[in-house]
Amino acid sequence: MIDRMVLMKAHVLLAVFILPVAILFFVTGALYTWGIKGDSDTVAQKIVLQQPLQEQLGSLVTVVEQAFRKQDIAVPSGSANLKKLGNSFQLEWTGASKDVVLEPTAAPFIAELKIKNHSWHRHFVQLHKAKGGVVFKLYATLLAVVLLFLLVSGFMMAWQLPKFRKMTLISTGLGGVFFVLMLVVS
Repeated sequence: MIDRMVLMKAHVLLAVFILPVAILFFVTGALYTWGIKGDSDTVAQKIVLQQPLQEQLGSLVTVVEQAFRKQDIAVPSGSANLKKLGNSFQLEWTGASKDVVLEPTAAPFIAELKIKNHSWHRHFVQLHKAKGGVVFKLYATLLAVVLLFLLVSGFMMAWQLPKFRKMTLISTGLGGVFFVLMLVVS
């Protein structure tokens, strides 16, 4: 067994270290469950093209990057995807602070670019949904690892005290049964 005092110190220090990001995930997750996702303001603009849009992810990303460079706007932090819509297509590029949609119009040398700028709450929701950059994804992974450590170390600390063993075992069992019940009824 790990020394109880070392376990307690690690438990406390890691808990308070991840508290801010844990609160972000708890609040955005709870609100998202009830449909509260934050707001976005959409700006649509026409782009004049040198050639018609091609149904290729790389060329569509290049068109958006060039348009953003001209306007001195940062590209979204997430990933870009090509979405097929019947006989047409569009580029969807999501990120923490903005989402982008690029699609062809009836005029072959004109494309429509829609930029959805997110409110601060929507920005946090997008981070929760892994739409941020690599650094925040690493931070979220750290949160997951630390939360697992906190749960396991909490169990270990409770198990080390004989007066809490029965309660720990019962609570763990009830938690498992409740989890299975929630899976069945959902």
